[in-house]
Amino acid sequence: MIADTLLRVGVWLTAATPSPTPSGAPNDDQVTPGYVGFIVTFVLAVVVVLLVIDMVRRIRRVRYRAEIAEKLDAEQAAQNEHPDTDER
Repeated sequence: MIADTLLRVGVWLTAATPSPTPSGAPNDDQVTPGYVGFIVTFVLAVVVVLLVIDMVRRIRRVRYRAEIAEKLDAEQAAQNEHPDTDER
């Protein structure tokens, strides 16, 4: 009777934790991104770098235009203060 009870408990413990079947295991193509994932990531990185370069150029242009506009305004203000001087 004790042996029968131990056998039933042992069967119950082993049945509670089923082991996975080999057919249910994912293969490498389902787990890794492969070449397509690498290419997509590489293209995305190149696009981001190009956008950053373009943004830096645009910001630099805006800053230079603002500096030139300030210089022209300062020259015009100086000219309006002293209209008697001749420009060469």
